Parts: sequence; C-alpha cells; structure tokens
Amino acid sequence: MEYQAKLAVPFGVIGIRCDDAALLGIDWLPATEKPQRATSAFAKTVCEQLLHYFENPDAKFNLPLKVDGTPHQQKVWQAMLAIPRGATRTYGDIASELKSAAQAVGQACGANPIPIIIPCHRIVAKSGLGGFMRHAHGTPLDIKRWLLAHEQR
Repeated sequence: MEYQAKLAVPFGVIGIRCDDAALLGIDWLPATEKPQRATSAFAKTVCEQLLHYFENPDAKFNLPLKVDGTPHQQKVWQAMLAIPRGATRTYGDIASELKSAAQAVGQACGANPIPIIIPCHRIVAKSGLGGFMRHAHGTPLDIKRWLLAHEQR
C-alpha cells in the first residue's frame, strides 16, 4: 500500500492515503512502522489536523473526504459523523435510526475507510465496548478505549 504520510500517534502509527484534493483512507499500521513525512501539501494538512486532534479532542476536522461504500455504509458513516465528541451510540441505536440491523451497522463500522475522522469508535455495544477494526479483542480494542478516553476530557 502506498501512503502519502505515516504518522506517529499515541497508540502507534497510522498511514494516510489521499489524492491532491481529498482524504481517501487512514490505515492502522504496525507500531514498528517508521513514520514518513507528508508527500504533498494536502497530506501535510491531514497530518496537522490529526495531530491537533490528538492534542485537543475538541479539534474539528475540516477535510474533504472521498469514501466509496454501499448506500447503507454511507448512511452509517453519516450517522457516525453526527455523534458528538464525548458521546457514544449503540449499534442498535444507529440500526433503529436507519431501519437496519445492528449487525449490518457493525459491518459498516468495520468497513469505515477513514477511522478517527469518521468516528466509528463512538459506536459501542449495548453492554460493553463492542468491536473495533473488525476485531473483538486485543490491540484494536485498546485503541478504541484510548480514543474514547481521550474524547472524555
């Protein structure tokens, strides 16, 4: 995978994929991955906004996004964007709102190409954390816990 930047963040390294005008994806990379400077002005802007968020959870993202997904995924991702910092919703809440099923909402969360900015970490299970990055335990859930705790400030 080619990245326009690799950014060291509090819980590891993320890969930034973008073109000259829009953010296409954020990928979780192994903690051993070496950071990489932004290769374009837009990638630099993405990195600056992400770093600002990690310093201040109230930071607002102002980036054009280009996300490919099914109509259902697009609806779920829009619902995620409406969840305010410091708040969570359940898979069931979103499913009821979209007249869908909780499992389908979970699948759309796992398919989110731009985590953090499209805040899939704010969707939790009715009783517990739920999954993250298509995992039910381990490091991905540690990252979800970190993001949620960061946003509680």
